[in-house]
Amino acid sequence: MGRAFQNRKESMAKTSDAKAKVYSRYGREIYVCAKTGGVEPDGNLALRSLMDRAKKDQVPSHVIDKALDKAKGGAGEDYSPARYEGFGPGNCMVIVECLTDNPNRTFGDVRQCFTKCKCKIGSQGSVAHMFDHSGILVYAGDDEEAALEALMEADVEVSDIECEDGKITVFVPNTEHYKAKTALTDAFGEIDFDVDEIQFVPKESTPVAGDDVEVFDKFMGMLNDCDDVQNIYHNAELPA
Repeated sequence: MGRAFQNRKESMAKTSDAKAKVYSRYGREIYVCAKTGGVEPDGNLALRSLMDRAKKDQVPSHVIDKALDKAKGGAGEDYSPARYEGFGPGNCMVIVECLTDNPNRTFGDVRQCFTKCKCKIGSQGSVAHMFDHSGILVYAGDDEEAALEALMEADVEVSDIECEDGKITVFVPNTEHYKAKTALTDAFGEIDFDVDEIQFVPKESTPVAGDDVEVFDKFMGMLNDCDDVQNIYHNAELPA
């Protein structure tokens, strides 16, 4: 077996580590969402959407159940959201979303990622104005007009809609996300959404090239290794 087997073991370990981080982040987010909005998905639409996304990302049911049980108990950590903004390699714009039980620790960890990669962490709002906070729905289909009609009939504000390669992509303001999803499923029946998320979508991109590409990869890796980091959004346009 030798070296090939060792490589496979290392690859499996990396995959396992990555999965553990995904599970941990979902568990934390589900716990916070259930604790603040209630543990019943029928009465907490944000929780229902989050659980659907977790299942789609193959998060085991015991991870979801443990987070819900923890929220039911009312005990546990007191997490709060934190968002940091700044400029990454090549002067690209970056938004980092966290859930933390120790804001000072989290800010220190995130700032260190910026500092070690010679990037600049900014103040609140320094780059967020260059992103749209959007609900995004992507599903298999080719009738863009029918989708738009269903959304308009439900009085959903649509930011953009496009059809490409047999996929329909709908962008709506973040506050319209669940309303848009409900309108589409009411019109077309049960839909298996490829993407069903609220994200920060950049209004324009910043090319990142040369030595900055390697630094950008290092920067993203460091941020992803921070336990409190939940999501990272950027407007970097990397070489193909």
